[in-house]
Amino acid sequence: MIDVKNLSVEFGHPDRPVRAVRDASMKIERGVIHGLIGESGCGKSTIGMAFLGLLPDDARVFASRCRFGETDLVADAARLRGRRISLISQDPAAALNPVLSIRRQLDDVLKAAGHTSSLERKARSAELLDATGLPDSHRVLRSYPHELSGGMQQRAVIAQALATGAEFLIADEPTSALDKTIGRQVLDVLKALVDERNLTILMITHDMDVVAYACSRASVLYAGMTVEEAETRALLASPKHPYTRALLGARPGRNTMGLRLEAIAGQPPRPDTELAGCPFAERCSVAMPVCAERAPPRRNAFDRDWACHHEA
Repeated sequence: MIDVKNLSVEFGHPDRPVRAVRDASMKIERGVIHGLIGESGCGKSTIGMAFLGLLPDDARVFASRCRFGETDLVADAARLRGRRISLISQDPAAALNPVLSIRRQLDDVLKAAGHTSSLERKARSAELLDATGLPDSHRVLRSYPHELSGGMQQRAVIAQALATGAEFLIADEPTSALDKTIGRQVLDVLKALVDERNLTILMITHDMDVVAYACSRASVLYAGMTVEEAETRALLASPKHPYTRALLGARPGRNTMGLRLEAIAGQPPRPDTELAGCPFAERCSVAMPVCAERAPPRRNAFDRDWACHHEA
């Protein structure tokens, strides 16, 4: 459904560009939740905004290929947004208008999507809230955002995304503002919607537990570059790229109680730095001289892809 190859996003003056995304590639199949994971500042949300056509005016987007079905995703992003692609934002309190009821906000989205009958929109609004698992949808429709808990607000935001009729949802850290229990419930809602409605979701996150729980496949992003992509179970069981292994080593788990978690030494490269080789070379525990000198080759085996000078 989504086929992206060599996506780059630059800002600033062309002579001294700031590269937020350097060389991102991914394939997202229809009817799945695909994770996009990496540390803060690595370019995850920039990719999501590029897909939505919501980058600042000074952004420059390049790609060998960026297809949404048969459509050029970058060139037609603004036309697709709110029709076939929609956003579930990180902060539901900021995404909802504080002075409008939930009913009014859903009604506005449905009206923009072409639903002309007010009775139809009212019934559809209740149906959308029911689909997100909200109890007593009619009471919620009468409510204002401040009268709802964070989890209920996020479900209302999901209902808004569904109201557009979109088939591809970009969920940008949808559980980061929620506690663990409520966050898990929101993930359950998204998983059910994918199964019931054949939706496709790009799950942007820095949390490997979210990927493990909700995503069937994932891409690992480092310094704007996709360093590995695989089915989630394979990624967790046998990561190929050193950065993916380091991420998993820094992940708290049942067997890490009382133990010091691994830390990745050093800092990511600045986005305005020209890189000849692998962006992870300076922090990599198995780096060779060639890693800093030449871009890593992309390797593919057993339905997984990684970029590394080491074969495995």
